[in-house]
Parts: sequence; C-alpha cells; structure tokens
Amino acid sequence: MNLKNALGRRLLLAAAATMLLPLQAVAQAQWPTKPVKLVVPFVPGGSNDIIARVLANKLSARWGQSVMVDNKGGSGGTIGTDFVAKSAPDGYTILFASTSITTNAASGKKLPYDLLQDLDPICMVAATPFAVVVSNALKVNTLKEFIDLARKSPGSINYGTAGIGGINHLGTELFALSAKVDLTHVPYKGIGPAFTDVMGGTLQMVLPTVASVVPHVQGGKMKALAVTSPQRTALLPEVPTVAEAGVPGFQLEAWFGLLGPAHMPVDLVKRINEDLKVVLAMPDVKELLARDGTYPRHSTPEAFKALVKSDLERWTNVIKVSKIILD
Repeated sequence: MNLKNALGRRLLLAAAATMLLPLQAVAQAQWPTKPVKLVVPFVPGGSNDIIARVLANKLSARWGQSVMVDNKGGSGGTIGTDFVAKSAPDGYTILFASTSITTNAASGKKLPYDLLQDLDPICMVAATPFAVVVSNALKVNTLKEFIDLARKSPGSINYGTAGIGGINHLGTELFALSAKVDLTHVPYKGIGPAFTDVMGGTLQMVLPTVASVVPHVQGGKMKALAVTSPQRTALLPEVPTVAEAGVPGFQLEAWFGLLGPAHMPVDLVKRINEDLKVVLAMPDVKELLARDGTYPRHSTPEAFKALVKSDLERWTNVIKVSKIILD
C-alpha cells in the first residue's frame, strides 16, 4: 500500500469513528429501548429478592420498559455476580448485590471475577442493621455487663451464625475485636437453628438483622442489648446503639446496591443513579422497605465504590486478625 492510500485509509477510519460517537450518545439517551434484567444472585424470598422487586416495579414505570428480576442463586452469590461481570456493559444487565459480595471477595476463595476490576458500582440503595442478642439464661441486661462477663471468662460465651464466613460470622468477630473480648464461634446451617438454641439457653449470643429478631425480642424469648446502626432503629426504639452502650465508633450494617459490568458509560451510570434517587424518596417505597427492616440509603457511584473497597479491606483484615479459616 503506497503512502497516499495509507493516508486515505486512516482518514476514513477516523471519520467512521467520529460518526460512531454521536450514534452511541443517541443510543444512551434513548436507553432503555428493551427490557432490563436485574440479577439477584440468590434464590427468591430473601431480603435481596424482596428489595429488588420493589425497585424493579418502580423503575419499570419510570423507564417505560420492563425491569425483570432474574434470580441466579448458587455458590453464595458467585454465579449471579459472575454472570453480570461477563455481560455487555450496556445497562441492560445489572446486579442487585449486598454486603456478601465483599465478604466473598475477602474470603480468599478463587472467584471467576475481580470485584474491583470487573464491576462498576452504580448506587447503594438500602441498609439494615444488626442486633447484639443474648439468651435470657445469660445473666446480663446491658451490653456493658455482657462485655464485662466475656472479659472475665474468655472463650466461655458461644455465639451462633448462619455459617462460616458470612456477615453474621465476620460481623461478630469485628464486634469482638472492637470490644476486646474473646467469643467462641458455633456455625449453624442457617440462623433459624441458632435462634432456637438461644431461646433454649444452650447458645449465648447471636448477631442477626434487627428485623429477623424483633418478634422474639418483643415476645420476651431473648434479649437485645444493642443495635449496630449509627442511630437507634424504629423497630426496637428502646434498644441503644453499640456505640452508645459501650463500644464507641462501632457500626455495622448490611447494605444493598446496584453494580453493572465494568466500563459502563459514565452518563448511563449517572442516569440510573439519579432515577434510583427519585424512586428511593417515594413514600410507598420507604414503607415497603421498612417492612423488611431496611431503610433507603442513596449514594453516588463514587461513594458506593469507596464503600465496596473499604468493606473489602475491613473483612480481609478481620479474617486475618481473627485467624478465621474458610473452606
């Protein structure tokens, strides 16, 4: 190819690329032109699924296109997360994730995706606190009394979780590190059996979500000593926060948020984020979330990205310092 032809070819390619830019901008401005898939990486029925369906219904009305919740459960959320990470970054496949996405990444397990490189945070949408709950058989009535008892007899207090490496497990270890106490982990296959043993007096402590434990606390079957949110919760208004009750600065919440495949157009991420802000401000959405013990927590993409990164670092450190062995 001579110099003249080579130069002509380059000019044609440059012109073609320049023409594509307006077309891409138009496509983004018209988005969505077809149904959007909201992937929940867990089976139907859990908090992820419930909240996702609330948002999907509102976004469908706002976008004029169907937003379909697609449950892709398995491997602790890994299968659904990987599906989104490998999807086209066009806004038509979005992940509805929770805190577990960071505990999975912190576990050291070999994952088919890189959390920080293969997914773009779009928006945090909601959060739910936990509660420090103890058996009635344990002769304590305040968090300070519980901490004092645990310090007097290191390792004598057993706490139950829904399994090794989950948020109940890592969250309790974070609490133990912050309170400077030594607790003994007893993993169960789900939080339900742990509740049964707490009520029966054979297990001393659990750290469940506030919503899941309210009926048992209000029924007098177990005692809530503190909640892990920044402020007290309306579900248990008489229960102080952990920070109020003796561990200054302690805070722990399970969060929920949306992420897309890496390299989504910035304008599209901003569009989805702003629409979610409007949806989360709707009174009926707040009411529906409250029924599941959660509350709206909108964030910018940048703030959500920082949260994901900081959570990953926090759980990695907890696993290391607590010497947790994960299968």
